[in-house]
Amino acid sequence: MKAVYPGSFDPVTYGHIDIIKRAADCVDELIIGVLVNNEKKPLFSREERVEMLEQITSDIKNVTVKTFDGLTVDFARENGAGLLIRGLRAVTDFEYEMQIAQTNRSIEPAVDTMFFVTSLEYSYLSSTIVKEVARYGSDVSKMVPPVVARALKERF
Repeated sequence: MKAVYPGSFDPVTYGHIDIIKRAADCVDELIIGVLVNNEKKPLFSREERVEMLEQITSDIKNVTVKTFDGLTVDFARENGAGLLIRGLRAVTDFEYEMQIAQTNRSIEPAVDTMFFVTSLEYSYLSSTIVKEVARYGSDVSKMVPPVVARALKERF
């Protein structure tokens, strides 16, 4: 089974890593799909996000990192993945993610979605919160890996 875990990962947090590790244990191959959304201005470039993710996941043998734009379900199909991995932090995430999963299934019935509930210690984390905390010079070491914390410090 091949799966795609899509996201902007701007920046990658310990919550993302929690999902990556758990999903990698459930599938033969996990592709982390770094979304390039031309509507948004990310803090880190596509190349920086890929590099950070590759460093962070280098010890997980069945994980690769790729970038994409467009529909996630198309990216999954192009990579031969039959499963999309999505993380849920709260009930409010579920409603939105359910809609997306149903839409994806209607576009490509061969691609299904598996939800992972974020571990409790990371349930408050989001990339947006991490960037806000880092912007004001506070310590983000409990939220992101050292490589990301250094990059945030340099950026701000």
